[in-house]
Amino acid sequence: MLVGIYKSEFPQYQIRRNKIYKQILDYNNIDFIELHIDEHDFWEKVKRVDLFLFRWAHIDDHHQLVNTILPVIENYLNIKCFPNLKTCWHFDDKIKEYYLLKSLGYPTIDSWVFWEKEHAIEWALNAAYPVVFKLKKGAGSHNVILVNSKVEAIRIITRMFGNGILSSHGIPHRGKVKYKNFEKYLRLKADQYFLNKIRGIKHVVWQTEKNYVLFQRFLPNNTFDTRVTVIGNRAFAMRRFVRKNDFRASGSGDWDLDRNNVDMRFVEMALKISKELKFQSMAYDFLFDEKGEPKICEMSWTYPDDPETGYWDENLKWHDFNFIPPFFHLKDALKMEDLKQPDLSIFDGK
Repeated sequence: MLVGIYKSEFPQYQIRRNKIYKQILDYNNIDFIELHIDEHDFWEKVKRVDLFLFRWAHIDDHHQLVNTILPVIENYLNIKCFPNLKTCWHFDDKIKEYYLLKSLGYPTIDSWVFWEKEHAIEWALNAAYPVVFKLKKGAGSHNVILVNSKVEAIRIITRMFGNGILSSHGIPHRGKVKYKNFEKYLRLKADQYFLNKIRGIKHVVWQTEKNYVLFQRFLPNNTFDTRVTVIGNRAFAMRRFVRKNDFRASGSGDWDLDRNNVDMRFVEMALKISKELKFQSMAYDFLFDEKGEPKICEMSWTYPDDPETGYWDENLKWHDFNFIPPFFHLKDALKMEDLKQPDLSIFDGK
């Protein structure tokens, strides 16, 4: 048994995930090697492994790389991968997520995606406001704002079908989309990037998001969302409260980890979707609609590696078990029921 771990110098959470994988593999006396695509013998090395691990991030460099090498490794070399293509082809792309879930009849939040400016403006003139505007990329509520009028919507549409927006520069967190404020914010972020470049400060450059727009129905009166994470046939969950004077919960840092406060409809639905779509790992963000019915807002194959105290199985039975999520990633991918988890104290949380 040989596991291949893709190595990278950034970001920090990828480095930590790799460290956790190594600690678990070492504890179970499973051999592993580190791989990097720039090494001349990458393809010779990757052919030797039984499992290829790549904890890739919300950056375009990784998107480009994964979309290039993962189909070869999984489909043509027939090497098991985590994540596999079924699990991650739509990662950090809210349009792909929406198209997938909507086309299969899952209860997503109503969304409007346009690839032509004229169609978008025609919709904006008659839409019911407020609506939520999102770039297709971004985590922690980055690149998400509330749009309150057709004037604001048309300004955003014009920008997206014009110069576009660098997703790393983002859009104003406070949701100010008055034209002078919106444009001023984007210019300041661009100036900040060039100043950092002159100073030698490393900055990840993302591609410009343009020639599409994504609006989502605004669901009022949600004081929290519910994050349900599924690994294989196990689920765990938490509630995340919205920021003060805001409508967004992701990235707020205000959590409720009491499982007794979780609406089990969310858990049941998350387990069902992951089973039907054969996802290895998926975190779902749920909201309530005006009738109190569950709606899927977004999903992501990866998430923080925080220790958990237990999980629900596919029959919604709770199991007390202190674990760290990468343990179950490996247990499932390696199909090793006897895989052992080290004491959680060895994971330093950094």
